[in-house]
Amino acid sequence: MTVWEAVAVLVAGVGAGTINAIVGSGTLITFPVLLAVGLPPVTANVSNTLGLVPGSLSGVVGYRRELAGQGRRLRRLGTASLFGGLLGAFLLVKLPGRAFDAIVPVLILLALVLVVIQPRVARAVAARRPAGGDPDGGPLLFTGVFLAGIYGGYFGAAQGVLLLAMMGMLLQDDLQRINGVKNGLALIVNAVAAVFFLFTSTIDWTAVLLVAVGSVLGGQLGAKVGRRLPAPVLRSVIVVVGLAAVTKLLIS
Repeated sequence: MTVWEAVAVLVAGVGAGTINAIVGSGTLITFPVLLAVGLPPVTANVSNTLGLVPGSLSGVVGYRRELAGQGRRLRRLGTASLFGGLLGAFLLVKLPGRAFDAIVPVLILLALVLVVIQPRVARAVAARRPAGGDPDGGPLLFTGVFLAGIYGGYFGAAQGVLLLAMMGMLLQDDLQRINGVKNGLALIVNAVAAVFFLFTSTIDWTAVLLVAVGSVLGGQLGAKVGRRLPAPVLRSVIVVVGLAAVTKLLIS
């Protein structure tokens, strides 16, 4: 990796950490950059997952005030994230590499659609959210979080968007508190997948370090300043780099 490629990966890590703290889908920033500097797709995905763990932790720390009093909820839903993330990581390692090459462009396009429609979904969710109900979302949310964990352990782009949509629909709570829980669940998925990959996969440790440093800085930026950034600008950046990733995978 050249100096300029390293700088590009570091900057992508900052962008991913910022976006993950706010809404999720930071993988759509880092993954295309790792492909562009020459990493094979699966190695890029694994290295990206490890690198984003410190950034996820940084985002959780940044949202610690919103997480106050939500220990029970986080433990319950975190169990679903843990087992889902482990299963997703297992599928990534066990399925043939050509399956990843075929599936990931579809997942990225799905993630981009979610990013684009997220504001409309949020408005619809807020308008239709039922009164009362289980404060932890009940079995339906537990199952949804488990499935999102599988997705996150396998690839993870826009995992946060999925979690926000589900929790926004099924939880009676402030959106910022829900976002804090989303950051905690994403941390659990990334961490359990990362531990699994440590023992099973090829890792580019230079990429891991650069993404980690960048995402830690971005996590704090997202928690403090990122809320003030124009959401359409963030979504536009995500869509552009996501389409670049699809193009790179299809050409390869």
